[in-house]
Amino acid sequence: MKYRVAVRALCEFTAKEGDLDLRFTPAPTALEGIAGHSTVTARRAEGYEREVSLEGQYLDLLVRGRADGYDSAQNRLEEIKTHRGDLSRQPVNHRHLHWAQAKVYGWLLCESRGLASLNVALVYFDVVSQKETLLTETFAAAELQAFFEDQCQRFIAWSEQELAHRAERDEALINLKFPYGEFRSGQRQLAEAVYKAACTGTHLMAQAPTGIGKTLATLFPQLKAFPGQQLDKLFFLAAKTSGRQLALDALASLKNDTQTPSVRVLELIARDKACEHPDKACHGESCPLARGFYDRLPAARAEAVTRQLLDQATLREVALAHQVCPYYLSQELARWADVVVGDYNYYFDLSALLYSLTLVNQWRVSVLVDEAHNLLERGRSMYTAELDIRNFRGLRTTAPTALKKTIERILRSWNDLHRLQEDTYQVQPELPHKLIGALQQAISAITDYLGENPTGLDPALQSAYFDAMHFCRLAELFGAHSLFDCTLLPSRNRQNGRSSVLCLRNVLPAPFLAPRFLEARSCVLFSATLNPQRFYSDTLGVPPNHVWVDVESPFRAEQLQVRLARHISTRYQDRAASLQAIVDLLAQQYHQRRGNYLAFFSSFDYLQQVTALLAAQHPELPFWEQTRGMHETARSAFLTRFTCEGHGIGFAVLGGAFSEGIDLPGDRLIGAFIATLGLPQVNPVNEQMKARMDELFGTGYDYTYLYPGLQKVVQAAGRVIRTTDDHGVVHLIDDRFARPQVRRLLPSWWNNVVTTGSQSSHLPVSLGRR
Repeated sequence: MKYRVAVRALCEFTAKEGDLDLRFTPAPTALEGIAGHSTVTARRAEGYEREVSLEGQYLDLLVRGRADGYDSAQNRLEEIKTHRGDLSRQPVNHRHLHWAQAKVYGWLLCESRGLASLNVALVYFDVVSQKETLLTETFAAAELQAFFEDQCQRFIAWSEQELAHRAERDEALINLKFPYGEFRSGQRQLAEAVYKAACTGTHLMAQAPTGIGKTLATLFPQLKAFPGQQLDKLFFLAAKTSGRQLALDALASLKNDTQTPSVRVLELIARDKACEHPDKACHGESCPLARGFYDRLPAARAEAVTRQLLDQATLREVALAHQVCPYYLSQELARWADVVVGDYNYYFDLSALLYSLTLVNQWRVSVLVDEAHNLLERGRSMYTAELDIRNFRGLRTTAPTALKKTIERILRSWNDLHRLQEDTYQVQPELPHKLIGALQQAISAITDYLGENPTGLDPALQSAYFDAMHFCRLAELFGAHSLFDCTLLPSRNRQNGRSSVLCLRNVLPAPFLAPRFLEARSCVLFSATLNPQRFYSDTLGVPPNHVWVDVESPFRAEQLQVRLARHISTRYQDRAASLQAIVDLLAQQYHQRRGNYLAFFSSFDYLQQVTALLAAQHPELPFWEQTRGMHETARSAFLTRFTCEGHGIGFAVLGGAFSEGIDLPGDRLIGAFIATLGLPQVNPVNEQMKARMDELFGTGYDYTYLYPGLQKVVQAAGRVIRTTDDHGVVHLIDDRFARPQVRRLLPSWWNNVVTTGSQSSHLPVSLGRR
């Protein structure tokens, strides 16, 4: 069996040296890089060969790639690199890496064409001045062969280790047993569907009840499919830390009994959580863990892959033992792990690490998307960009003199844009092309300034610079999936004129997410709430030929009493009138059966109105509240109140930290009150999203309000029954819960539903107000 490696990957492994240096330096965008390559090759004479595919072998190592160009008339192979600014400021280790790539391509060309010698050139092309800098050296084929073999020898021990690891991994996975004696009810059905999807290369949407062990039921079959499907990686993607931890715990239960890791598991965490020196910049002159990073990386990498589980704590231990940055060590190890556990953004974001590595290395990957109902809002946020004029006005006095004209041009274009706007919020009919042009000119000017002034930018200017680049990048991708809107802000300073926030607001992430689904061999989206199926497949861009499974619930109807309070309206205009009835219901249920309850409301204000009345009328009834901006310590304290011997009511906001992803089995939680349908607030933004959804799918109200709201309700209610031994009650507090179009969105096993109260004559017929 041969180990295949790309020229770029080989050289990055063997030829990177020196410091980690992440100081922002001006670099061409991907589009500028492509255009720059095209410009250089278009200047070459007839007969010039572009994108020359090459491959060669050293022992069991197969090296392949595409050289940028070859001029047979001059016997010159070219490696083209685009840049901005003064080339003399290029770090030495970058130049060293570029020469390594060029010389490896040089030998592969000599070998394939029987050349005795070759002129090897680095062509540096400045995308601003459009000038080329040509660095050329002549090598005998024997010299290039010796260099190639030296790089291969540095890598071959690693490649042999990787081949051995893969063989051991696949053998272990063939023999992998389910860690428990038998599957839970419903768990086997889910596992079989996942295994079939992995083996047939299809995508699966799986709705499975909370509490059956979905995480293990998806991980186990995916791993079992690795050997037969020759899979390279499995990515487990979660929306929250709790989801990542469940995956790590499930993977730990599958590990073998030896000290050799048959499956390498890596946890990726955010940079700010991994940083050891947040007060220092990411370069060798500032941070000791960046100094000599690439020189110490091989030893750190070699130790890391011997560990059973590279979670945050283990990775930090290895990194500090070798004095390298934990965060960037994890980025490197993503190339060598079998299972990567991380946030959605690592695969679905515009510049996602795992997606980029998959494309570059042509990996065969499987993807598991945990609590996939969260991907809609997360996807929208990934492909949305905002600009606040106040951030640019502040640069008038702080920006370098050379950049002030371009800042003023932005402000003039911005003022022209909203001069005629009268409504506070308005969707514009077309993109602000004049403003985008000014932003692009500013980006270019700032980039050029950085090329001449490498000490960097003021933080405010740098932030505005990155915001402008993100805005312009999304403007290039603008379409029916997004809105361009302008929100006028209250005017406090007439001298500065009106202030506003511009937003490229993604409504439908499907066009952006769909290519990422298609790049995976198979992808499983699973959640307790993926109903209606069409809503999630439409909005997330799941391939049309996906498979759907609705896993049978292991829970019995008699385990959960669902009570509909039809006599109460929680609409905004009815909230004051609802307070007494809600407090009476809370107290009645609590005194009927003492224990722990959760009560969910649509807002903190509503929640606090209820708790104030409850405290006044029932001082003997213990309760505790979620607060705005609750920190992790306070959230933990909130949950520790739910003990088997405890009693009282925890008040929380629906859709917040306590309505999903928490596990309180048995007597830790015996009931929930949900005093809202969870419908998103009716406001100008949501109304515009509703209109766009109507244009796209003909179901604007359901897609914008009803389905997202009921998903939150079902998730919150799912906190009550966690095991087949649990018993509890859920009170759905609002007359609209009794309506057929709402009832059909509730779980099918909720058969034990009792309607309480009578329909009040004054309640509006429409479902449309929160």
